[in-house]
Amino acid sequence: MQLLTRIIKYGNTIFNKFKIKRGNNVFNILVVEDDFKLRKLMCTVLNKNGYQSFPAKDGLEALNILEKQYIDLIVSDIMMPNMNGFELTESLRSANYNMPILMITAKESFQDKKKAFLVGADDYMVKPIDVNEMVLRVGALFRRAKITNEHKLTFGELTLNYDTFTVRSSGEEILLPQKEFLLLYKLMSYPNKIFTRQTLMNEIWGIDSETDIRTVDVHINRLRERFKECKEFEIITVRGLGYKVVRS
Repeated sequence: MQLLTRIIKYGNTIFNKFKIKRGNNVFNILVVEDDFKLRKLMCTVLNKNGYQSFPAKDGLEALNILEKQYIDLIVSDIMMPNMNGFELTESLRSANYNMPILMITAKESFQDKKKAFLVGADDYMVKPIDVNEMVLRVGALFRRAKITNEHKLTFGELTLNYDTFTVRSSGEEILLPQKEFLLLYKLMSYPNKIFTRQTLMNEIWGIDSETDIRTVDVHINRLRERFKECKEFEIITVRGLGYKVVRS
């Protein structure tokens, strides 16, 4: 309990203190699972796919590792002794840890999935899992997280601040709904790159989302309307392919 309090109180300080610069670009993944065989299998598969895994049998052991080691992503079970996955995720988000978290569990009801996302999980898999699919989801989470590392994007007089989900244009602050902001941030992070609707849906709404893919079009249209007077960028429709942002 003292360790958890310390983590929450000094979350950002600890996070920065133990951040390691990796010359070989190997990502560190914390695997939190009380089943020894499954934990070992997940670590083995992740290591074979170029990641560095760190095993933990429960949430408390995971917090101990986080005190000493910089972690890029967490794969966590929910039902564990001492501290479960919900409690671990909630405590990390409270301490401003923003690494992606993939929950893997036997709990498959909608309410369990809803709770996982509400406490801060980024993705969710139901056991029994395909470890190869797990690796694909980990890769997708890293791609999604990559655009948030810098926190701010600037296009001339336009600035997007990821920490506050706000856009400042010519000195005026604009508040955007979360999905609109994430969509715009994604497109503007890669000027001139074409993104398909499916790619945007997977990365902004999640792989398991049951939302109609045309929701992407609706959000794009809203962004165009909001920024129709902005001369810094334009969202272009590439017929048959998807969307891209170009500098004006």
